[in-house]
Amino acid sequence: MLKMVIFDMDGVLVDACEWHKDALNDSLEEIAGFSLSEEEHIEHFNGLPTRVKLKKMVELGYISEEQIETIYTLKQDKTKDAIIKKGYRAPEKGDLLRWLKGHGIIVSCFTNSIRETAMMMLETTGVASELEMVVTNQEVKNSKPHPEGYLKLLSHFGVDISEAFIIEDSPKGIQAARATGCKVMEVGNPTEVTIETVKEFISENFNSHGG
Repeated sequence: MLKMVIFDMDGVLVDACEWHKDALNDSLEEIAGFSLSEEEHIEHFNGLPTRVKLKKMVELGYISEEQIETIYTLKQDKTKDAIIKKGYRAPEKGDLLRWLKGHGIIVSCFTNSIRETAMMMLETTGVASELEMVVTNQEVKNSKPHPEGYLKLLSHFGVDISEAFIIEDSPKGIQAARATGCKVMEVGNPTEVTIETVKEFISENFNSHGG
């Protein structure tokens, strides 16, 4: 029986992947004089926390260790500016969460974002109050692609992996979700996360819910 649905945030509940990428590239350009190509971002960096991305760039020789904190702080400031300027309410996501909760299903979120920007995005989208728990990369030792955050939510609510599924979009997120042993609904962007698509996934994978 289905008891819980865990959502990723960027690319699932919130259409903010481009905001993160642009904020990072603008910060890299400003401090280090370079930016990531679209292909490199998607293949190697998409879905990772900012600090992990920056450490990886140090290893690749793109930036120096001394530049990490400056770039990180600037990137977070630019992300918050983007949320204020580009954020919008998504009533269909609130409808989805309420529909699930109306069927007695727990709804929660695990994101590789830091808590401040995650809550800003979720509040702007209008779904923060509907989620029963949000875990960010600041509440885990291991961020995605490690499954720690997802396992933390399952443990907190006492839900077995057979009683939950995870909705993810990025390769790193999908890797983390699959590592839990839960069923995973893979999507390309937030527009694919609707009551209809979720209901279809439930009916195909959990026979006792989703009517």
